[in-house]
Amino acid sequence: MESDYVTTPFGRRPMSLAMLLKQRRGEAIAAGTTRNKWKLFRSVCEARAGLDVTDRALTVLDALLTFYPEDELSSEKPLVVFPSNAQLSLRARGMAAATLRRHLAALVGAGLISRKDSPNGKRYVRRSREGGIDEAYGFSLAPLLARAGDIETMAARIAADRQMLRGLKERLTICRRDIAKLISAAVEEAVPGDWERVSSMFQAILERIPRVANLENLPPILDELETTRENIVKLLELHEKMQMPSASESQIERHIQNSNPESILEFERGLGTGQAATTERLTEQNDWPGIKLDDDGRGAQENGLEGPRFVKSARAGELKSFPLGVVLQACPDIADYGPDGSVRSWRDLMTAAVVVRSMLGVSPSAYEDACSVMGSENSAAVIACILQRGGCIHSAGGYLRDLTRRAERGEFALGPMLMALLRAKGPPVAKLS
Repeated sequence: MESDYVTTPFGRRPMSLAMLLKQRRGEAIAAGTTRNKWKLFRSVCEARAGLDVTDRALTVLDALLTFYPEDELSSEKPLVVFPSNAQLSLRARGMAAATLRRHLAALVGAGLISRKDSPNGKRYVRRSREGGIDEAYGFSLAPLLARAGDIETMAARIAADRQMLRGLKERLTICRRDIAKLISAAVEEAVPGDWERVSSMFQAILERIPRVANLENLPPILDELETTRENIVKLLELHEKMQMPSASESQIERHIQNSNPESILEFERGLGTGQAATTERLTEQNDWPGIKLDDDGRGAQENGLEGPRFVKSARAGELKSFPLGVVLQACPDIADYGPDGSVRSWRDLMTAAVVVRSMLGVSPSAYEDACSVMGSENSAAVIACILQRGGCIHSAGGYLRDLTRRAERGEFALGPMLMALLRAKGPPVAKLS
């Protein structure tokens, strides 16, 4: 047990009320309090910032603890250690005497140890006849044990704050990466939007990240970055919804079929206002006059072959659409690739067209060009027609590109193609208008 009386410092060191209060606080240890000295020291190291001590001061405290003979600090036993300056310096990694005195004073000022000076200022112990310690003069570890609960609580809080700060930094790093890659993807794929302004705002937020981040200055910046990422994702999702629904090509096995190397590709004459006679003539002539295309989509004229003469029709933006029922009647095979194996709406047809496009080996760029020229519905109908006549088409991708170029020049209409498929299925059908 520590003595109840107050000890004043030896020599010229003055006494103060703060020293008196810290000394009394160090003596106020609850009965039965014990701590493992090394676990308590680790808590002190964890709480170093809150205790306002340096790492060198903790080196001195570590050395002092080595002079306490037992691993357990107990309120029922003497807590004074009395090493000489020479021995204390050795265990403090050879610290100089002046530096040692400065850090001892810092530990006393932080309330982790207290001095118990002898009459002559020396550190020593007076033992009883039985060999036990009767009186000891040196440095008391009682304040450290008295503050054990507070120190452990402070250490736990600092560890939790550090873990939270690490989590915030990880979230910020991921958010920065996500925003940068999303903006890059939007620019590369020409998604509509003022991406230059978004990028400038993103850089402005990054410039405000402090060099020394903490739990006070980091959360507001992270909130701004997460809001920016959410807005970008919404813009991209909106763009995706406005485009034709797509299917994951990685989940669709490529369709394998035997193709006839001598197969022919067919073109259609334009179907426009006042061209009903032309349509009738085409349907009577099987509507798909044979012209073979190369894989790159070049037509017969480019290969030196003589092809049919085309009739100019409406421009690309005026390409005529037909009812969904007519398309499904002419191209029933497309229904197998719709959601749940059926096509009930234009959206289902467009979804099925994406699946078939991948299966036929038509590149995404070729299909996107067709959608921009013919429209999403007409492009899906063309894919359905190509699927229906797949055995006669050598290169679906080249065929679609050629139809897109002809539609852009106003030389292609969907009617003759559908009419030919309807006539091939059975009895004569009514003329498409």
